[in-house]
Amino acid sequence: MLMVLSPAKTLDYESPLTTEAHSLPDFIPRSAELINTLRELSPDKLGTLMKISDQLAHLNVDRYASWSKKFNFKNSRQALLAFNGDVYEGLDAPTLNEKQLSWAQDHLRILSGLYGVLRPLDLMQPYRLEMGTRLQNAHGKDLYAFWGDEVTDSLNESLAAVKSSALINLASEEYFKSVKPKNLAVPVITPVFEDWKGGNYKIISFYAKRARGLMARYAIEKKITKPDQLRLFDTEGYAYEPKSSTETSWVFRRKVSD
Repeated sequence: MLMVLSPAKTLDYESPLTTEAHSLPDFIPRSAELINTLRELSPDKLGTLMKISDQLAHLNVDRYASWSKKFNFKNSRQALLAFNGDVYEGLDAPTLNEKQLSWAQDHLRILSGLYGVLRPLDLMQPYRLEMGTRLQNAHGKDLYAFWGDEVTDSLNESLAAVKSSALINLASEEYFKSVKPKNLAVPVITPVFEDWKGGNYKIISFYAKRARGLMARYAIEKKITKPDQLRLFDTEGYAYEPKSSTETSWVFRRKVSD
């Protein structure tokens, strides 16, 4: 089984690393191509393009300026230990042991605007570049045009390597748009997480993001290889709801209070 996650805007390059195991991203030359395009943007233009503050624009201009094709522990850290948003709080990667990280390396992928596809232990230099950014480039008007079929082809290689019968989509809509499901060798299953609020079950963004990380953690801990085993996911009160699910959309609900 293979899972995909979105990256996070928030990064952590300060906490002690819990492992020295690492790998290198597959698309470094392509990332360098994007960096060259980004280096042409002033802080004002970058802020307007990404709709971010002046402070964040200057920070990322500095990041692009210092980005290097050479990755080491002075300028990088493993992707799974660098991302620090809601999804990754649920996944809690720093508490995974070496064997669990090794399993995740084979069965988990992170979609990325700058790096295309990252394995959990791929070294990653800090950046901000959301997949939905309309960055004009030599391949088209945005990052979807830039990455073309490469993300899908990379996932197909990973799917074949672990003999996966399905791709578990734990990524956001923005990031999964970089994947072309019709060209995948296997079907896509998308878990949907709903919480009870105001008399109805609904998707609450914060909880749904965290739940994606919780499910990835659940799969890693139990070394799940068959998608059907994910239906037993019950972390933090979630439970599979068969009546509301379809073959490719699996609904998980919890009702913690009225």
